[in-house]
Amino acid sequence: MTVNGTATLSIEEFVRILRDSAGEDEAVDLSGDIADVPFTDLGYDSLALLEVTARVSRDYGVDLPDRDLDSVDTPQGFVDLVNSVLSQG
Repeated sequence: MTVNGTATLSIEEFVRILRDSAGEDEAVDLSGDIADVPFTDLGYDSLALLEVTARVSRDYGVDLPDRDLDSVDTPQGFVDLVNSVLSQG
């Protein structure tokens, strides 16, 4: 998706990348509204998020600072961080 000519990450695209990179726990339905559900409740640990971060960094051409990632604990927080970095150019 793009806004004003700049690529942005949607929650739907994030979920697709999450599934592709880190898999999906059978006990968790990622098809629902998971935007504000903590990653730990979704069954994802820091290693899974490293995989997702590497994929998003490569696909979107962004450098996501570790200090900022440390404070992200939900899918919406991750999407917001990526889009914030993208909007800064």
